[in-house]
Amino acid sequence: MKRILGIGNALVDALARVENDAILHELKLPKGSMQHVGEERYKEISARLADLPAKLRTGGSACNTILALGNLGAKPGVVGKIGEDSNGWFFETTFREHGITPHLIHDIVATGVASTFITPDGQRTFGTYLGAAARLTPEEIREEWFDNYDYLYIEGYLVQNHELIERIVNFAHSRGMKICLDMASYNIVRAEREFFIHLLEKVDIVFANEEEAFAFSGGKSPRAALDELSRYCEVAVVKIGKEGAMARTRNEIVRVPARPVEKVVDTTGAGDFFAAGFLYGHSRGDNLAECVRKATVLAAYVIEVVGTKLSERTWDIVRHEITPLRSMDDAE
Repeated sequence: MKRILGIGNALVDALARVENDAILHELKLPKGSMQHVGEERYKEISARLADLPAKLRTGGSACNTILALGNLGAKPGVVGKIGEDSNGWFFETTFREHGITPHLIHDIVATGVASTFITPDGQRTFGTYLGAAARLTPEEIREEWFDNYDYLYIEGYLVQNHELIERIVNFAHSRGMKICLDMASYNIVRAEREFFIHLLEKVDIVFANEEEAFAFSGGKSPRAALDELSRYCEVAVVKIGKEGAMARTRNEIVRVPARPVEKVVDTTGAGDFFAAGFLYGHSRGDNLAECVRKATVLAAYVIEVVGTKLSERTWDIVRHEITPLRSMDDAE
């Protein structure tokens, strides 16, 4: 089985469901936004969270993807930076328990925490303290971590650190790995568009939602944005929310509808799980349409729960659903 190595911000998510938007106004967090906060602001938000029934989960975009792949039995690896604290211990232990090899640097600064408020409409509002994750430096990335992996998955939130990205991409290229990038955020794409153009020339698979694709392509239609992205990459994928997703290679274009869900509870990790499903299929040699189908299945299940933790029973259902039925010819 081909193996996938992910690199991103190693965070812990503190998830709280709230009855209305009042607490968001109180904390001056625009609804649906993701704001980076400093240590003092983090303490203020944490104190308010302490009054709410909150759940603790591992987080970080690429880390969510890798954890999902671990639950699928893919035996991936993860690179990140954590603090020497209870949150860091929780992060590392969780990944080891799911068959994931952690390549983690420890720091004296606290493990990053994404304080997440979920309103009844399923929208998420983040106050994210990056903590130790923001202190990951190019020099700390070890070349031997890339041994025995076939894919490198990078979260777009790291793109602002050009030297770090160049180092990990060069290590991956030297080992013949497929490089996969999630664009992560439309504002980062807009601010770093020139560097994204440079980076995409080295990327094999790129994932973008509509806003990110438009930020890169100049506000065109999803199909036009897909075509623009595919000029640079072997595989381009544009997620179009409840309409599903489109993917393109040099010679093929597919569109797959979203898998229906009974109720959207929390969209946390939808894109991360989508990437996990796609990469799981791609690493097993599935065709393009089947890769996207697997992606939509994982995305659908994660938005039906708070956070990114699915029950083992649900994972059994997911694993069954993404395994294609054997044909009659195969059975014979």
